[in-house]
Amino acid sequence: MIRQNRRRFLTTSAAASSVLTFGQHAPAVLREAATLSNSDSRILVVVEMAGGNDGLNTVIPYRDDKYHEARPKLAVPKSQVLQIDNQLGFHPSMKGFADLLEAGRLTVVQGVGYPDPNRSHFESMDIWHSCQRKDKNRTDGWLGRYLQQVGAANSQDPVGLHLGEDKQPFALMSRDVRVPSIRSLDEFRLAGNNSTQFRQAIKELAAARRGHSNDLLGFVQASTSSAITASERIESAGMKYKPSQAYPQNALAQKLQTVAKLINSGLQTSVYYVQIGGFDTHAQQADAHSVLLRYVSESVNTFVNDLNAHGHGDRVLCMCFSEFGRRVKENASEGTDHGTAGPVFLVGSPVKPGLTGTHPSLSELKDGDLQHHTDFRRVYATVLEQWLQTDSQRVLKGQFQPVDALRPV
Repeated sequence: MIRQNRRRFLTTSAAASSVLTFGQHAPAVLREAATLSNSDSRILVVVEMAGGNDGLNTVIPYRDDKYHEARPKLAVPKSQVLQIDNQLGFHPSMKGFADLLEAGRLTVVQGVGYPDPNRSHFESMDIWHSCQRKDKNRTDGWLGRYLQQVGAANSQDPVGLHLGEDKQPFALMSRDVRVPSIRSLDEFRLAGNNSTQFRQAIKELAAARRGHSNDLLGFVQASTSSAITASERIESAGMKYKPSQAYPQNALAQKLQTVAKLINSGLQTSVYYVQIGGFDTHAQQADAHSVLLRYVSESVNTFVNDLNAHGHGDRVLCMCFSEFGRRVKENASEGTDHGTAGPVFLVGSPVKPGLTGTHPSLSELKDGDLQHHTDFRRVYATVLEQWLQTDSQRVLKGQFQPVDALRPV
């Protein structure tokens, strides 16, 4: 029977590698799994704000005269700022974040960067992704090393997922653990899944007894079996899940809604990664930046509230970051150029709400830039040690003191 099904499978499919579709990515990579494999396992959701977010117009020192002097056109008026305290406030487009802060579900880690900052988008993002400089042999990313460190269990779910049409972030790269990239739930499915015979044939093919002499065949069979099960689970997720509130109509919100569906489906994935671009605001920044901040703020707010409504709020930590901030002074095009330090946002029930660290001084600039006081790897160490409960030193290739941003667990 297995031989007949194998023949039928090979005649039905053009090639074994085309059995599944994950957007444009092959699926023979789904046998790795995190060791945390129960319904209470913790989840990290990373939101990358690509392009260099202007942190100074995100968390605004609205009472500082130097801020208004440096930005005669771009400075947000005091009357419009959403006050955090008597010195700092959110951009007026960030009501979603202001509401999360009031609800005790957001902390702002201020002044985040790294020594000798690089103002190239690609190089700086690679530093954030790999925790290494260009002169080092960068072969994997920090999340890839984390997934490698927790090891491979017998789960049939992907340990991590990247959602979107962007190139897979280097942060997810590792030596052995492969993380799929998918564009949508509709494309995370078994090709030909409408055919019961086809599905049964490849299940039997994948379950066929493996010889000890063909490691490649064994890998493909194990990967295919895992992928089939994950595909079925994910297909059912969209049918069972109902959002607790309407998600905003933007691409980031739709990605986060997909993440919420997958979490609610019981998929044992510990890391989700999504991106939103457009933050390279060299010209006519005001309107574009306002829209982007509204997208991030509203989307993350809806996502966190939805997770809480479905009983997953205590399991999920969201981290929003950008590769660098912008220059303090606005430029002649009513925009800002590449800078250095900026805020990182940690969002969800696990956080200690409020401000972590101090806002970088506008009186002590270096080459016209804000000076960072918190290495981004300290934020990563916080996430790794206090949330994902793993040793951060091997992942970060160094010892970094966590920041005081999460509740004790």
